[in-house]
Amino acid sequence: MTNPSGGSSYTAFGIKAEAQSIAPGLHVVATPIGNLGDITFRALGTLAAAKAVLAEDTRVSRRLLAHYGITTPMIAYHEHNAAEMRPKILARLAAGEALALISDAGTPLVSDPGYKLVEAAIEEGFHVTSLPGPSAVLAALVVSGLPTDRFFFEGFLPPKSSARQERLSALAAIPGTLVFFESPRRVAAMLADAAAILGNRSAAVARELTKFYETVRRGTLNSLSDAYGSEDTPKGEIVVLIGPPVAAPVDADDDINLDRLLTRHLGTLSIKDAASVVAEETGLPRRRVYARAIALSRIEDG
Repeated sequence: MTNPSGGSSYTAFGIKAEAQSIAPGLHVVATPIGNLGDITFRALGTLAAAKAVLAEDTRVSRRLLAHYGITTPMIAYHEHNAAEMRPKILARLAAGEALALISDAGTPLVSDPGYKLVEAAIEEGFHVTSLPGPSAVLAALVVSGLPTDRFFFEGFLPPKSSARQERLSALAAIPGTLVFFESPRRVAAMLADAAAILGNRSAAVARELTKFYETVRRGTLNSLSDAYGSEDTPKGEIVVLIGPPVAAPVDADDDINLDRLLTRHLGTLSIKDAASVVAEETGLPRRRVYARAIALSRIEDG
């Protein structure tokens, strides 16, 4: 079956391929974050077979589709027209159309308005499927040299320093690598605020990932803050990664330090989770830490 719009083929490696038909519903398609070669054949086939492509910025997405000879019509869907367009898109899904949702780059729903559309489509009972692929978050994480077993994606911090510092304070106790998107104009100030609030943790700044001028700078928050503060404003897309808090060593008999660590984590975690984190940080027996966490919780409740 071919797409009634006529956009049913794509060209890769100089070879034209006919796209197979796809099921009605919303297809969430990851697209390259820079290097146009970072796209799957499944994604290309879906973009070619869809009745329409919902794009955050049709000017940006047109380059990708043109590169692979895809002529599927595009519909702009972004934060400024989402409320108006969502009912129209849902109506097309109700009519049995297959629509592809993409962002400017990477995996949709990460820092773009796609979430509300997916939520609405699910509520209406329409088929929603994901075509995994490029993600700036994961691409930066794996080259950062920071722990990857636990991470927390924050997205963009507030632009004003006072609000940014307040938000960083709220994130300080998270026992994992913190991942942020940041504007080139604000990265120096953001690193300075992070150093002031989080201390001199290990960190990395990834810029222009997958592109010709890709750079990854690793160091401490202080060293990176000094470097970016003394240089010209960088260009391109930036991901900032900050390592987890380093626990102070706790002597097995030092209940004061144990209580301090537990109190910090109990502010954001359940008793069980706080005990697990502190036991892992200190090497103390989990049973002992859990018992102390329960005692501290009862004292606070009392």
